Amino acid sequence: MIMNVRRLAILVALASAPLSLFAQEKSLPLSSATGLTLYNAQATPVSFKGKSALKLTAPPSAAGAAGAPATKGPARKAGAAAEAGRLDHLAIVEGFEFSNGTLEVDLVGEPGSGAAGGARGFVGIAFRVQPDCKTYDCFYLRPINGRADDQERRNHTAQYISHPEHPWFVLREKTPSRYESYVDIQPAEWIHVKIVVAGDKARLFVNHVEQPTLIVNDVKSGPAGKGSIALWFEGSTIAHFANLKIQPAR
Repeated sequence: MIMNVRRLAILVALASAPLSLFAQEKSLPLSSATGLTLYNAQATPVSFKGKSALKLTAPPSAAGAAGAPATKGPARKAGAAAEAGRLDHLAIVEGFEFSNGTLEVDLVGEPGSGAAGGARGFVGIAFRVQPDCKTYDCFYLRPINGRADDQERRNHTAQYISHPEHPWFVLREKTPSRYESYVDIQPAEWIHVKIVVAGDKARLFVNHVEQPTLIVNDVKSGPAGKGSIALWFEGSTIAHFANLKIQPAR
């Protein structure tokens, strides 16, 4: 009898606790921009290759919308030149704080019309996004590189970054190949992405493969990092997203 009373007391306490104390799963079909805050982005509901999706592009007024210049020479020099005019382009999931767990989404990336030579269709997911919309961790893809004839470009298909202190060119210069890898993808085609975050470790899985495409064992936001989740793309990209699923760790 005493045990039953204790169990009842626990159940009552759990039922009355604020929802914020529990990790809540969240799904967004992304058939519209409902539930998203757009930052340097414009959104259009569309149907793309058999899926209802949200098309994201940079507003015409956004600087850098035509894309980054082709990267020639040392990564830091080329990257710094591109970074000078870069803007963050995000569609932030409203009312959701994420620290650890699993993110899944279907996405497409391709260079927009008139994009510069360095455009690769950059598209991905940012996590632990801070209120300034400039500080976050991110996994993104360069679909153009997936089947390039140049092996070095292929090796730069999947990328981890942590803005603003750890952009791609700084990571590539300091630790070549550690935060990039190859994956067989193509522009203008649907790609399934899964990201698993646990403290300062994160794994990127592409197209339902069992083994991760990219492993990061020192996520720059740290083991206690937390923040928002956002659909991410670069200003030269026409991006499509569908079926976002968020499953926080329990």
